[in-house]
Amino acid sequence: MTAGALQRAIRRAGQRAASVERCGMCAGPVGREHRHVWDEQDGELVCACTPCSLLFEREAAGGGRYQLVPTRGRRLTGLSADELGVPVGLVFFVKQRDGRVLGHYPSPLGTTESEIDAGAWRAVEARTPALAELKPRVEAFLVWTGTLHGGGGQQWVVPVDDCFRLVALIRQNWTGMSGGSVVWRQIAGFFDDLGRRHGRP
Repeated sequence: MTAGALQRAIRRAGQRAASVERCGMCAGPVGREHRHVWDEQDGELVCACTPCSLLFEREAAGGGRYQLVPTRGRRLTGLSADELGVPVGLVFFVKQRDGRVLGHYPSPLGTTESEIDAGAWRAVEARTPALAELKPRVEAFLVWTGTLHGGGGQQWVVPVDDCFRLVALIRQNWTGMSGGSVVWRQIAGFFDDLGRRHGRP
């Protein structure tokens, strides 16, 4: 191997090593499919390898700072979120520890958030046990009306990392003012994937 080829091989190996995702707890490598932990202090999701994620299976293990994001999800039926005042066709709602509920609206720049009227949320929650059981910070109520682009009319309770995955997908594929056809196909594919992974009603 020539010196130039060796340097290129070393550089490629370094690039591959840099791209390996690391556990936010122990810094060990994590696989493509891995769990996440919500870090209450830093307000962010942290990747967790299998051994570290097992440590947080019990809620008390995180000491009030770390909370393991669940893996379960389910589609809801017979529910209207209209009274929550959603101004757009795609939104996810996350409970806070203090009881407030924030609506997050994905966009090509990330998310815009707003606080949901407490009375309106309680009215919807009273009719939907799955929302009453929503775990603060780590589960979300995801709504896609999607009437303009087909495939909408879906409501899900999902792990919050699914919602962050959706936000990343939109940021990567959005073009022009309305998003373009590619991003809406990707969104439809995202919801199809939810159906495959979490089951259909």
